[in-house]
Parts: sequence; C-alpha cells; structure tokens
Amino acid sequence: MSERIVVDPITRIEGHLRIEAQMEGDRIAGAWSSGTMVRGIEIILRGRDPRDAWAFAQRICGVCTLVHGIASVRAVENALDYRVPPNAQLIRNLMIGAQTIHDHVMHFYHLHALDWVDVVSALKADPRATSRLAQSLGSWPKSSPGYFADMKKKLQAFVDSGQLGIFANAYWGHPAYKLPPEANLMAVCHYLEALAWQRDVARLHTIFGGKNPHPNFLVGGVPCPIDLESDSALNAERLAQVQEIIRQMQVFVDQVYLPDTLAIAGFYKEWGERGEGLGNFLCMGDLPEKGMDDPASFLFPPGAILGRNLEEVHEVDLTDPAQVQEFVGHSWYDYSAGKEAGLHPWEGETNLDYTGPEPPYEHLDVEHAYSWLKSPRWKGHAMEVGPLARMLLLYARRHEQARELVNYTLKTLDLPVRALFSTLGRTAARTLETKIVADQMQVWYDNLVANIRAGDTDTFNEASWEPSTWPKEARGVGFMEAPRGALAHWVVIRDGKIDNYQAVVPSTWNAGPRDPSGQPGAYEAALQDNHRLHDPKQPVEILRTIHSFDPCIACAVHVTDPDGEELIQVKVR
Repeated sequence: MSERIVVDPITRIEGHLRIEAQMEGDRIAGAWSSGTMVRGIEIILRGRDPRDAWAFAQRICGVCTLVHGIASVRAVENALDYRVPPNAQLIRNLMIGAQTIHDHVMHFYHLHALDWVDVVSALKADPRATSRLAQSLGSWPKSSPGYFADMKKKLQAFVDSGQLGIFANAYWGHPAYKLPPEANLMAVCHYLEALAWQRDVARLHTIFGGKNPHPNFLVGGVPCPIDLESDSALNAERLAQVQEIIRQMQVFVDQVYLPDTLAIAGFYKEWGERGEGLGNFLCMGDLPEKGMDDPASFLFPPGAILGRNLEEVHEVDLTDPAQVQEFVGHSWYDYSAGKEAGLHPWEGETNLDYTGPEPPYEHLDVEHAYSWLKSPRWKGHAMEVGPLARMLLLYARRHEQARELVNYTLKTLDLPVRALFSTLGRTAARTLETKIVADQMQVWYDNLVANIRAGDTDTFNEASWEPSTWPKEARGVGFMEAPRGALAHWVVIRDGKIDNYQAVVPSTWNAGPRDPSGQPGAYEAALQDNHRLHDPKQPVEILRTIHSFDPCIACAVHVTDPDGEELIQVKVR
C-alpha cells in the first residue's frame, strides 16, 4: 500500500514547516520538507545603514532571539575590518552561551520531550517510586514523595477538566511510548520546573542587552558600559546577578537536564539506529577566546565532516564562492541565471518574481518547486548543522571534555559510536554540548571580572562609527553557531549603504528541499533512514526525528503581505 502522509505544521510552537512522507507499507520510502512562507528580510535591508542591520535582521525570528543580531554585527565588522575589545567579546560569549543553554533546555522539555514522554500515563505513577527514581538519578532537591504527589494531583486536575492546555493535541497512549509511569511523572514535573527556570535565566540578556527577547547590540562592541559605581552601567550588583544566573544554569543542567536525557534515552536505544540521513556535518565555529580572526581559540572549532569520517576534518572558508552556494531548483524562487544555478551568498538573490506553481496545494509538487526555503550546499554536499555537528567536530578534534562526555554516554547506554549518527545521538549531543557551554560560562565570567579588576573597562571600538573611513565597497561575512546550528550573514556594502544581504540559517541547511541534482536536505534524508510507522494517523516517529533537529522555521521563512494580512492557512491533517 502506498500512501502520502502530511504533517502540517510539525513544530509545537512556531509553524511554517510541512512534512510529507511517501509510505510503502509501514516504511517511509521518501520524504519532503517544505517551508510554507517566504522570508523577505534581505529585501527590507537593502539601502540601509549597515550599522542598523542587526536591529532588522534580529527580527527574522522571535525564538532565536539574539543570534541574528550577533551574526549581523559580525558581518559588518568583518566587512569594515573592525576589532572589538576583549570585554565585548567576553560579554558576547556570555550572551551566546546563555542563549544556547536556555534554548536547549527549553527545546528538550517543551518541544521534544513530549515525543518520548506520555503525560497521561504519569497519572498511574506511584509518587514514592517516582521519588526513588529521581533520587537515584541526581541530587535535585525537588524529589520528595510529597512533591510528586502534589504534582500528580495538579496533573489530574488538568485531565479531569478536559483542558490539557499545554499538553493537548498529542498521541497519548501511543504504543511507541515506552517510559514507565514514574519516569513520565518525573519528566512532566521537570517540564513545569523548566518553565520557571527559563524565566530567571533569561535575565542575563537583559543585564547585558537591556531586554529579552531581541537584546541590543552594537557594531564595534556591546552597548553596556562598565562602571562599578554607576546605576546605569554594568556594576558590581549586576555582575553578582550574572554570577547567580550562571550558577542556576549549571545546577539545572547537571542535576536535571543531563540525568533526564540519559534516563529517557535508556528506554529508546533503538533510536540510535534511525534518522541519520546525510552523514555530512558542518560547523562554522564560534565562542572565541581571543577574537573572530583566531579560529584556533574557538570553543566550537570550524570544519566539515563527510561520510561519517571522524578521522578527517575539512577546512571551511565561507568567503570561497566554490564552497558555499544556495540553490533554488526545488524552491519557489527564481535566479536570473536560471533554476539550475548555485549562487554564493555575496552574489545571492532573493527574487520573489517566481512564475511557477505555488501553494495552496493538496500535496507538494515534489517534481518541481515545493518550498520557500533554498538549498544551501558546501562544496556541492548537503550538510547537517547543529549540536550533533558541533559535538562530532569536538570529538574529532580530540576535545577532552567532549570525548569524556560522549564516551560516558555511550557506555551508560551500552551503544556503539555508530549510534551518534542518529535521532538519539542528535538529542544526546544537544544535552552534552549544553554541559560544555554551562561549564565554560564560568570561565568567561571570571575572565571578564579579572579584566575589570585590572582596570580594563572598554566595551566599544569607536572607530567603527566613522563612515568617512569606510571603503567605497566592502564585503563581509558574520558567522556563529546558533543553538540550531551554523548561521552566517553575508553583506555587501556600497557607498555606505547595504547593497546586498543574505542570511543562510540553520533551518535552511537542515530543512531545505532537494537541490537540482536531487540531493535531499537533512530533514528529508533523516526521515528516509530506517523509519517505520506504527500508525500513519499518529506519526509520532516523524515528530521524533524532525524535532531532534529543533526546527525553527521563522529563521528560514518569514513575512506577511504588504498589508500585514495572512498569506496562507495551514491545517493539521
């Protein structure tokens, strides 16, 4: 029996992603990923002052709050050859690190855990047994029998009212759920605790950037001056608050997030054999110790891995037109050079004058165009980006802590190294890199405090605000490792204004459609890798693999019509 399954939208909070899977019996034989709205930020930025670009580019997404701002200011700084002071670099690292930790915890509990955790089953749990389980995994204080009994009553009230609220619209009771009731109850409690935790840790961005989401940035540094005696600057009190936030992050990661990941993964080890797909991984690098011009000092090293070969890391050059290209062979865009062409982002086009068939549709026209996402390629290869790519690069580069964490995880779960390349490996990698970043946060904080004590309070390079010194034309690329993966903005500045601007985002690398040669994107390839569905009407297996990438499609598709009206309605079939 051949059947086309449609999941639209597939993301729990932020939509615009449609997945179609062609079934042969209970096996996924083919899959297609479609971004269902167009992103027009590049068009909006043309003709603007490049120093203002970050404020517009940051609005690409309301989830990936600061990452586009960072990539944008780095692109302009790269184009104009500006250095930022060491304190500014440390503050940016702290903000990026906080975003990564916050985002990964939120994704695990609020966007991905419910693919593995049966909320309704938690009502059958014994609070005493749940307490014993929780205490066997870690030292988190909220683990008493009374606490779990109270939380079970609250959950029962949700169910009895018939209003599951945040737990609605799921496949509760699906046979693919394997956790015992006690593990389900523990995970639901941690889901709710993470909601309160994330509210507190988000304050770090408001201390350094004035607000969250979309904190403020500045080409040439950061907008927060350092003055320990001033109420309107980064002072001793605010530094103490940053230290407390770092402590809160580390405690939750160590005592809740990491143990939960290992505990839940132990019941789903077969997912270490599903959902890899491409076997190619790309990392642009980020979190420098010395500056963006010193990749050797990056916490996340740049590089590419092809064919799962961890013994060879390929160098990445984002300025090389032969390395990074975007294709539109199966996208609802046209290039002036034709649908088969590949363009480096400095020469990129955002041409909305597409004349082929567009949505609405019953099924995607997969032989032609079927997505508002483009198809980025590195040296012609489809690549996966994200936490798994970063952890594999760290592992391949012999990073000591990364290798210890990966080896410990594989040993605990009794899985081979091959299991890293999977849906389960992708989810575990996100947790492990969170641990690495959380530990590094203290190092960056200590270095910042040491600089201040030594009398260094500079946070801004004033030279970056003198347009009379700019060349007539300049090109730059600003890159970073966003929580979801490699992100880069390319800018062309001519006569002091933006002439061209292109952003290639993680979800474009991962969720993009097939290219002109027929290569699938990472989502598509992963779904075609060893997936069978128990019930096509409840495709939790599709959710598990796609959500393991942490899809956030607003970064890749984003705009309404000129009057602010909705362009398309999406329905869950």
